[in-house]
Formats: sequence, structure tokens, C-alpha cells
Amino acid sequence: MPVIEAYMVPHPPIAVAEIGQGEEKKIKATLDAFDRVAKRIADIQPDTMIITSPHATMYSDYFHISPGSHAYGDFSGFRTPGVSFEVEYDSELVQRIVEKAAAAGLPAGTEGERDPRLDHGVMVPLYFINKRYTDYKLVRIGLSGYSLEVHKSLGRIIDNVCSETDKKIVIVASGDLSHCQKKDGPYGYRPEGPEYDEKLMDVMKRCALSELTQFSERLLDASQECGHRSFVIMSGILHSHDITSEVLSHEATFGVGYGIAVFKINDAENRSEKDSRKREKGDSDAMDAYVKLARDTIFSHVKGEKLPELTDLPKEMLSRRAGAFVSVHEFGMLRGCIGTISATCSNIAEEIRQNAVSAVSRDPRFSPVREDELDDLEINVDILGEAEPITSYDELDVKRYGVIVSNGMRRGLLLPDLEGVDSVEQQVDIARQKAGISPSEKLSLERFEVVRHV
Repeated sequence: MPVIEAYMVPHPPIAVAEIGQGEEKKIKATLDAFDRVAKRIADIQPDTMIITSPHATMYSDYFHISPGSHAYGDFSGFRTPGVSFEVEYDSELVQRIVEKAAAAGLPAGTEGERDPRLDHGVMVPLYFINKRYTDYKLVRIGLSGYSLEVHKSLGRIIDNVCSETDKKIVIVASGDLSHCQKKDGPYGYRPEGPEYDEKLMDVMKRCALSELTQFSERLLDASQECGHRSFVIMSGILHSHDITSEVLSHEATFGVGYGIAVFKINDAENRSEKDSRKREKGDSDAMDAYVKLARDTIFSHVKGEKLPELTDLPKEMLSRRAGAFVSVHEFGMLRGCIGTISATCSNIAEEIRQNAVSAVSRDPRFSPVREDELDDLEINVDILGEAEPITSYDELDVKRYGVIVSNGMRRGLLLPDLEGVDSVEQQVDIARQKAGISPSEKLSLERFEVVRHV
């Protein structure tokens, strides 16, 4: 069963009445929004609640998921030990997430717990939720030093695991916004503080969660934000669903941004599952012919079956020759990519079939794809246009053109419009490294356009 709802919430200890001692009344909009979230959760009555927290155990190169069956926490660190919490962990769901992450090569697990006690990034939301509903199990996940895209990949893995269970699950993405919005705030004032909050809340209002990975690290650092990676994990969980959002509140009364938003999932099943069923039923409109050939080839090869015949294909695939790349992703992470700069086969169809096999079995960066991974793969095909020589970086555009760099027999290629490649200099440098050409050596440059099939 897919996740039912998700919530972006802050975690200001001052919101807890026993800690705020009246000061919490200054953020009434936040308190009211917290209660609205708690009511929604009580109405859903989830079996499990997954909380991502910036204050759980955190490593630079590992996602820590709290182990064990139970956990305890209290606000003694805020001089209020009488407010305490005891939760039961969903150890079964934790194990499934760990196994799925391991299969995808993403470093996440239950090792290295530094402190088993609940952190305030978890306890503040629970303070409000528990007033309305307590019959849930918890999964507590920390953040990491990895890129925003890797955090999104973890979210996609979590979504996949949730979709395979019959449990009712909700997501709580805990995190404050900027900490530098007022001179008397904890980090003083910096213009990037209000800038970040305005941009973040606009994304939430428009329900444009894919834009969360486009925030620059410069802005994130300068704004002293707290929860962005937590929100990105949530965006990965929601990525394949039809969702609508409602912003309930946003305040920065104490110089720290507190934002609360609800994300409702409107579909009963994620798109990839529906597409898969369409394909199994033979729906000819369900998939692009180029991608279908690559997918059918990959499935047949991995299962040890005969490769698909090159029949009933568009005329261009059988009459035209061109270079082609087949790229395979799993939970948003590259799983294999092999291609040819120029045609090596008699037609495009054969080029795709050949490179599809190589992408899942001969990419030296990855182990061969296993049969149990097939349903989680995302496949796209790039058909390359003719390469043309250029003499200047000014003739390149990372969104429109791929680049080929060469020095003698050494050649390196990079496709256009790739995530994380934002400048021509970066594009050329990556292609140079792939070719084994040092920065001090001269380069010949070519550019090409592609037709991408997804």
C-alpha cells in the first residue's frame, strides 16, 4: 500500500507548553497547524509513521535508521524531564528498507547508533501527534552528508518498500527552515535566511517538490537551514504519486522559520506500478517503442531467455543507423549505462538491443543486474545525432548538446541534460576524465544533439 499522506513540520522545543512557559503562544499559527496535522493522522490511524530527523544519528556517508524494538526520550536537555515518550519501532519495515537500500547500493542501515534516545526533531512532532493518536509504530531515519539527489534516492527506496506492504503509513519530514531571519535570532540576520524560507514555502505551496534538489548548497549553507534534506527524502517518497499540497502555516517569530504543510496522495497506486500492469497486458500505448525494445531486451537477457525479435517496430528503427545509449536507473540512482558514439550495427534497433544487454551486464562500474531488480528499473534510450566539430565552449549548451572530447585515440563522451551537470566547464571536465585526458593536454571538441526516449 502506498504512503497515504506526508507532512512537513518543524521541531521548535519552545512549542512544547511545558518548555515555552507561555512563550509558545507567540507562535499560535504553528501550534494550530500542528494540531491540524495530528487530527489528520488520527483520522487515518496509520500502522506506521516514518519520521526523518536532522537530529537523529547522522554520518557523512551513511543513512542511520534507528535499530531495536523500542525507544525512549524526554526533554531533560531542555530542563523538562517530565515530558517523555516511549515508542515501538516497526523493525520489520526497517529491515525491508535496509535490504532494499543494500540491493540498490545505497549506504543505509542500523549500524553505528550513537544515542538510542529519541531526539527533539522526533519528540516535538510526537508531542502534538500523541495528543490525538498513539496506536502506531515508528521508523526513525537520520540524514547524511550525501548530495540532495542521494537523499531523494533514499526516499524512492522507502516509497518502493511501503508500496509492497499492506500497512497504512504516513511520513513526517521534520525540519526547521532558516535560523538567521532576525538580528536577535540564534544566528543573527542574513539576507539568505528570508530568501530560503520564501523560496522553500513557494515550492511547497505549488507542490513542486522536484525543485527541492535544485537549491544551491551555497543558499542552504548561508541560510543555516535545518530540514532541507529531510524534505528531499519526503520528495523522493512522493515522486511517483499524484499529490496535492496545502500549506498550513509559516512563521519566523523567533528568527527561525517554522513551516507546516500537508501532502495528500490522490492516487491509489504509483505510476510505475500502473505502467507495469499496462505493459503486461500488452497496451501498445503504455511505452515508447525505443524504450520498450530496451526493456524487453533487458528482461529477456537477465532472465536467460531469447532476446526479442526486431519486428513490428517503427520504420526509422529498422532503416536508420545511429549511435545509441541505454541508461538504467534504480530508485533514481544510475545502475548501468552503455552506448555507442556512432553506429556499429545495421540499424538503430540492433544498436539498442546490443547496448541494452551491455548496460545491465558489462558496465564495469556495476555488478550485473539481478532478476529481482527488474521491476524497480527505469530505462531510457538516447539516439545520437551527427557529431560536429566546434572550436569554443561558447558553442556548447549543457541542456541541448552532448560533448565529445578527444586527444589522439582517446575519446570521452557526455550526454546532454544530465542531473548535477550545470555548466559547460563541468560537462567538458567529466568527459575529459572519462577519456583519461589530463587538464594540461589539448582537446578537440565535438557536439551532438540527442533524441531522448523515456
